[in-house]
Order: sequence, then structure tokens, then C-alpha cells
Amino acid sequence: MNIPNFLSLMRIILVPVFVIFLIQKQYDKALITFTAAGLTDALDGALARLLKCQTKLGAFLDPLADKLLLVTSFVSLALFDLIPGWLAVIVISRDFIILLGIAIMTMMSIPYEIKPAIVGKMTTVLQVATIFFTLLYKSFTHDFNYLWIVGLCWATALFTIISGLTYIFRGVRIVNQSDPNGVKK
Repeated sequence: MNIPNFLSLMRIILVPVFVIFLIQKQYDKALITFTAAGLTDALDGALARLLKCQTKLGAFLDPLADKLLLVTSFVSLALFDLIPGWLAVIVISRDFIILLGIAIMTMMSIPYEIKPAIVGKMTTVLQVATIFFTLLYKSFTHDFNYLWIVGLCWATALFTIISGLTYIFRGVRIVNQSDPNGVKK
């Protein structure tokens, strides 16, 4: 196991630790854990490229760890009434629809390349910011405007919907450009 894969595995291990801190209402520790998990995400990709040790396991573990952290965070924060439940539903539905589209194209033997859209990257930044600032607000009660977080939730929802539609349209275009044998027209 190389260092980037170890970091992805550490991110997966930090997910239940994060949830335990939320259950215990130790928001400062949950914030530190979430931040540490985010740093492993930044480090694993950079180290994999720098050390030239990109692996098939890493290509699977990294996005799995990312989705596990984000989905668990949104579900947990919604269950503890720290963010609106509808936001968690939107975030999880988008990811489910994308995974469903990938599964369908795989079952149809349609070749595809997963390229992140700019709106998808912006969505990820907003999703991470929503989690981070919600935990920051709950950790420190000084002059932090909660209405700002509500606005951030709405922006996150909007970008999540737009990026979801972007990926749906890309998937439909790929399917329509392929013949029944999975070859691009």
C-alpha cells in the first residue's frame, strides 16, 4: 500500500470518528476531524501525482472516500438539524443519479470517460464549505451570522442541481451517440 492509498483509507476511517463527535455534540472535534479528512483528500492526489504512484486501488478508494465523507456529513448534519433535510436529499440524490447513470452505461457496454465539469467542482467546494461553516458556527458561538449559512445552503442546493443536470445531459448525449453495440457513432 502506498502513501496516497493510505491517506484515502485514513479518510474512510475518519468518517465514523466524525459521526461519533457529532453524536456527542463535540462540534469542535467534528470540525477538526472533517478538516483533517479534507487535508488527506488534498494530499493523496497531490502525492500520487508527485510520487508517480497512481494505482487502480487509489482510483477507486479516493472517490469512494470523498463520497463517503460528504454523504455521511450531509446525512448526519441533517439528522441533527444542523442543516435542512432537503439539502441532504438533494446532495445524495444527485450522487445517486450520477452513479445510476454510470451503472447503466457500464451495463450497456457504452464507453465513457468521467471528466469533472467546472460546475461540478464548484458544487464540491460549496458542499465542503457548507459542512465546514456549519460546524464552525456550532463550534464557536461568537459573531458568526447563521443567515450566511442559510444562504450557503441555498447556493449549494442550486449548484448541486445544476451540476446534476449537467451530468445527466452529458450521460444522455453519450448514450445517444453510441449504437446498441456500445460503439460511438
